[in-house]
Amino acid sequence: MPEVTGRLKVKFDIQKVSDKFQKRDIVVTIDETTQYPQHISFQLNQSKCEDVNNIIVGEVVKVSYNLQGREWNGPQGVKYFNTLEAWQICKV
Repeated sequence: MPEVTGRLKVKFDIQKVSDKFQKRDIVVTIDETTQYPQHISFQLNQSKCEDVNNIIVGEVVKVSYNLQGREWNGPQGVKYFNTLEAWQICKV
């Protein structure tokens, strides 16, 4: 189970995708003391959306996540998408 530690940069509002599904995106900055800090986007789903309510932007967090990928066959052909689904986030 991969995990990363960084500073919470952004937490977006919860998006209700359907009656049975909601998601919330967050951004965590890693390697912030280097010349090229990395801003990593994670997705929280369902009840996990509430896990960042008590975390303030700017606090250091540890995120445990699953890497998910999917194929989409659209009018322009096949495309591939990745999602980093956070299943646990906590203050460090």
